[in-house]
Amino acid sequence: TDYVAHLVGLNLYRGQADDRRVKVGELLLSTSETLRGPVFVAFPPSALALYRTRPDGSPRNVWQARVEGVERHGDNVRVHLDGPIVAFADITPAALAELDLMPGRQVWASVKAAETHAYPA
Repeated sequence: TDYVAHLVGLNLYRGQADDRRVKVGELLLSTSETLRGPVFVAFPPSALALYRTRPDGSPRNVWQARVEGVERHGDNVRVHLDGPIVAFADITPAALAELDLMPGRQVWASVKAAETHAYPA
């Protein structure tokens, strides 16, 4: 549920699955599961990578987002993102400094399909 996802710190979304793709709002996410119909898609904040420019490589899920906030979260930093989906990313303090993240900054977010988990809603 949304409540449990919030408690354990997962990014959780409702969407419509068609094979290994899930439409969440305007964003199409690739997943490792094959499903059809209403689903939930979840991934931990630690699975979300942030970039200053659009990344190349193996991540299948890439979108542009805006930093809404930054807060200490244990030994890491939790970055609050807004965009086609609202998400949280956990990064190191060194990554925060290197990316020069602050509220209002545009970033690219990505998560590998293998890091997402989809299940029937």
